[in-house]
Amino acid sequence: MLLRLLFALLIIPCASPALAAEHAEPSLTIISYHEIVEPKDALIPAYAVAPTMFVRHIDWLRNNGFHFVSVDQVIAARRGERPLPPKAVLLTFDDAYQSVATNAWPMLQMLRIPSVHAVVTGWQEETHSVNFDGKSVPRTAFMSWEQLRSMQKTGLVEIASHSHDLHRGIVGNPQNNLQPATTTRAFDPVARRYETESSYARRVTDDLKRSSALIAQRVGKGPRVIVWPYGKYNVVAEEAAHAAGMILGLTLDDGGNPPSVPPLRLRRVLVESSMDIGDLRYAINIRNAGLTENDRPQKIAHVDLDFIYDEDPQQQERNLDHLLDRLTWLGVNTVYLQAFSDPDANGSAAQVYFPNRHIPVRADLFSRVAWQIRTRTPVRRVYAWMPLLAWELPQGHPVAGHTVKALAGTSLASVNMGYLRLSPFSADARKVIKDIFEDLSRYSFFDGIIYHDDITLSDFEDDSAFARTAYRAWGLPDSVSDIRKNDDLVGRWTILKINYLDELARETSDLVRLEKPALFTARNLYAQVALNPRSETWYSQALENSIRHYDFTAIMAMPYMEGAVDPLQFQRDLFAAVERFPEGRRKVVFELQSVDWRHDQRPIPTEELVRSIELLYGLGALHVGYYPDMMFESHPDPARMRRVFSLRSNDPEFSAP
Repeated sequence: MLLRLLFALLIIPCASPALAAEHAEPSLTIISYHEIVEPKDALIPAYAVAPTMFVRHIDWLRNNGFHFVSVDQVIAARRGERPLPPKAVLLTFDDAYQSVATNAWPMLQMLRIPSVHAVVTGWQEETHSVNFDGKSVPRTAFMSWEQLRSMQKTGLVEIASHSHDLHRGIVGNPQNNLQPATTTRAFDPVARRYETESSYARRVTDDLKRSSALIAQRVGKGPRVIVWPYGKYNVVAEEAAHAAGMILGLTLDDGGNPPSVPPLRLRRVLVESSMDIGDLRYAINIRNAGLTENDRPQKIAHVDLDFIYDEDPQQQERNLDHLLDRLTWLGVNTVYLQAFSDPDANGSAAQVYFPNRHIPVRADLFSRVAWQIRTRTPVRRVYAWMPLLAWELPQGHPVAGHTVKALAGTSLASVNMGYLRLSPFSADARKVIKDIFEDLSRYSFFDGIIYHDDITLSDFEDDSAFARTAYRAWGLPDSVSDIRKNDDLVGRWTILKINYLDELARETSDLVRLEKPALFTARNLYAQVALNPRSETWYSQALENSIRHYDFTAIMAMPYMEGAVDPLQFQRDLFAAVERFPEGRRKVVFELQSVDWRHDQRPIPTEELVRSIELLYGLGALHVGYYPDMMFESHPDPARMRRVFSLRSNDPEFSAP
């Protein structure tokens, strides 16, 4: 693990940041094409570009100041040897379709435009047919090795690896979902177990070595570029590519390619069949403007997986189908999906929905549901909703007693936040927490983490022996009682606790990023922390710190939970508090409540939710969500929620020359 963490740091650019900033052009655009053929004749119509439209793309790029560059130029810029020209663009073609040789290569050759062609060597080695996403496709649908050699000899073409046999789905969970082979731990339906870490790493390493060797053998030069199948990769795969001699990796991640982007994680614009010149222009400009996911309005449904789970597998599938239909009707683009379970409703996670080393598994269900949401609905991002501290370990677990302790003699009802939590100051507890998240990342599909509201310690916590040791190291008295005798000490103690908790979340997120390098992070925050600066001491939370440490801060904008007299005025006050921070609007989610838990679980009328969203959008809020989604009661009403969510475009307003 230490070696992988070090490797993750080493793959960040070849030159020093200062040198890279001086010599590398931050506006490098990489464009990903597939088939160049009429979509009606394509193997995958969604990503096929008609030949005439392709010619128009190239003509528009040439006439608007873009400079086509080669892999040699990109590598030289990354090494700080010479800068790229302004508006540099690198063209890539995935899968080596015959249509590219027929309909794209003649123009590229005539205009002397460099390009990268990524080959799946397992397909190239076939003689009669190729297993293409479960379909038998004639081998002639793809270029021959001879064609590729001939193109490479012109000096315009770089042959890249697209893997040997990783461009396919493999069974990734007990429900037999096919998921990307590069990053998925294969599930054996007969043995009912996942492949081991050593077996997984060996499979990926052997594949990329074989692909590299075949390319070197067939075209006379080994690949310097890995084009990640389906855009999926992790640190294990990066290590394997690096060992096989590949120094650039091409993804499908969002964003541009400033020098800070690691060379094995370069981002591409994926061209779809519907993209005309205006769409291509928009996609390039929005990336090079440095806009991120923070600039795309998030419309969020916070979903309890407990509602989907059922002991009857058939009923569970019906529940899932209902959820998928509902998410499509709602018009949301983001889902916060519960990955844990709290059967006794004590606020702490006693079970989870994914394989792991420490917590009982209620059902291996999370990855199945997350995958179905991402592949069968318009949702763009699925976040795993997880506690950081609130884990209720089984009796007999060696760390079960390493919990947060309130100051003796105080009222537990007012100071322990309602959660059983592992003490963040226990090294063993931190190890357990990180193990749980590591297992989640290995065996589950998701795009982000939303940390529960349990990243908190009251002004009477933590008074455990583990915490006291930490306080002494911080130069504080070693008991909460002694700290509380002095307001200055309380202030220092609060700031240190806030930063300590955020640092634990960062370390945990970085561990997950070994599997999910493009991970987004979010955390729940109590509304009072934004509204009342004094409450930072009560919760060990601070909005300013949260905005800095997480991609998104989901403030629980829940007036009934806070006892607010005027719910709409509550939202106005909360938005005003957020606006005090320069990045507040881009990085804060206003998470509304759809149920009044204080009054017999009364559903809050959809129209009231709609008015709150309209108000927040009118004030300028970008990101709005709600919890819970009561799918079986069809609450909130999907038609009205879809209409109000549509008031914010899914893409940011953007224009540039």
